[in-house]
Amino acid sequence: MTDDRQERIRRRAHEIWEQAGRPEGAHMEHWDQAAAEIDAEVKPKSKAAPKKTAAAKPKSAKT
Repeated sequence: MTDDRQERIRRRAHEIWEQAGRPEGAHMEHWDQAAAEIDAEVKPKSKAAPKKTAAAKPKSAKT
């Protein structure tokens, strides 16, 4: 874990802890939530799959 990432997680976990009313015993949940949020920011957003274009239908021969 890089120092910058760990520091960002630490700060965010602290914010989550304060917003939750500073409960005792929930530090791992706050850390995990903060890590997930930080990692979601870093990962590139997946691009939507390109739309498939309908293949041109062959014209039927009229008789």
